[in-house]
Amino acid sequence: MFDPVRLELLWTRLVSIVDEAAAALLRSSFSTVVRESHDFGCVLTDARGQSIVQATDSVPSFLCTLPATVRHFLKEYPAETLEPGDILITNDIWMGTGHLPDITVAKPIFRDGVLVGFAGSIAHSPDIGGRIRSAEARDVFEEGLQIPIMKAVAAGVPDATLMRMLRKNTRVPDQVLGDLHAQFAALDLMERRVLGLLAEHGLPHLAGLAEEIQSRSERATRAAIAAVPDGVYRAAVQTDGLDQPLKLQLALTVAGDEIVADYAGSDPQVARAINVCLAYTFAYTAFAVKAALCPAVPNNEGSFRPLTVTAPEGCILNSTHPAAGGARALTGHFLPALVLSALADALPDRVVAGVGSPLWCLGFSGFRKDGKPIANALFLNGGYGASSGMDGANVLSWPSNVSSASVETIEQTAPWHIRYRRLREGTGGVGSHRGGTGQETHYESRSDQPIAVTFLAERTQKNSAAPGLAGGGPGAPGAVIIDGVVVDPKRQHIVMPGGTVEMRTPGGGGHGDPDRRDPALIESDKLDGYA
Repeated sequence: MFDPVRLELLWTRLVSIVDEAAAALLRSSFSTVVRESHDFGCVLTDARGQSIVQATDSVPSFLCTLPATVRHFLKEYPAETLEPGDILITNDIWMGTGHLPDITVAKPIFRDGVLVGFAGSIAHSPDIGGRIRSAEARDVFEEGLQIPIMKAVAAGVPDATLMRMLRKNTRVPDQVLGDLHAQFAALDLMERRVLGLLAEHGLPHLAGLAEEIQSRSERATRAAIAAVPDGVYRAAVQTDGLDQPLKLQLALTVAGDEIVADYAGSDPQVARAINVCLAYTFAYTAFAVKAALCPAVPNNEGSFRPLTVTAPEGCILNSTHPAAGGARALTGHFLPALVLSALADALPDRVVAGVGSPLWCLGFSGFRKDGKPIANALFLNGGYGASSGMDGANVLSWPSNVSSASVETIEQTAPWHIRYRRLREGTGGVGSHRGGTGQETHYESRSDQPIAVTFLAERTQKNSAAPGLAGGGPGAPGAVIIDGVVVDPKRQHIVMPGGTVEMRTPGGGGHGDPDRRDPALIESDKLDGYA
């Protein structure tokens, strides 16, 4: 048993360990995807692969996917086959995060020869070979290099063949391997700090501390669920889809202190790269449930034990091999909004109107003047949904917390000149509280060669705009424009030298009757360029 004071000291120490590892990863990474946009995660698990603590800046979904990957590692490499200095690796869609660019690594932590836990990290690689990331890939084999579960480092010695394979099969190998070694450095740091903590406090292992943290979090989560009236809460959403819209459907059953989220009725998986593996479906369902019911409870395995997530095998939210998943955010990022929509009647003061997500992205690939290939991903965000108590934030990443790279960084590292990046006036939904505005960014190619571009972009149709809540209006839909012409963002396009790309992200939905908005706020919106 741990008394409350000691437990709090140990908990904050654990948070500081993973946060320090995250800072080390960011500072030593090579790509703007990690260094500027923060598309990464650091998680500490116990010896069973059950999460204990996550770095503050981590992408929310990684808290659930990374421990699941560690458990897959343990099936392939049981504890007795591991030794100090090993680092395991994979980017398998169905054992990882749902798409190949996310590389998951984990290092077993030993104390006195006994496995006590795992230091884990995920980072979105700037390139993984194959097609540049888009919704067009028809199967996983088109999407790039697949890394099976293996030892990237064995007893402290990196696998030279793996490193050569990564260098040969990626467009920007220095960035890819630089980020990977930054992940290794973060794992080493977590290992040292955890062993130091155990020695300082006379703990033989992490098991007792982990169970105390997880069981307290589980009890708090169950209490929060029990406060919600029992029942089946339903919601459905229509996405832009491909040639036809796609339907996602949820039945959220609250029974006592447990929740079952069932996505039966959602459309089947498709021969394009917008499919979602079940681990990712669970992750973003869990994120929304926790955010709505108990956001202050520590993030760890115990918080998610009362939740069960099901989806029919072969549907778009439980894809099967060899379904492509490179653009799975275009589907998976709708899930938190779907959960909040289902809970809106039961928890009207805890949910927000529709958000201008999924996350938007400009992916590109080409060649520098010296003939060297270039590839990267630049992220953009839409407006946040309003709530019963406040306006939606402008240009806020949700449900992911991935950042936009600065204009200066983009122009220094990529063949683009940014003519402007500004708020989209009048794109937030009307209401007693208005939705957040989207943004518009205008890129001009500085390359002397054609550039292949792809997009992650959703909510570009009126029927899929971010919906308002409690009488609020919808946000404005987004648009992708090349050389002045609106294009299909689900397809790859070629931008010629001097060509332009404009991305207009969606606004968030408004909340409440627009006629009840304070006239002073309406005037302020006009002055600030929000209306």
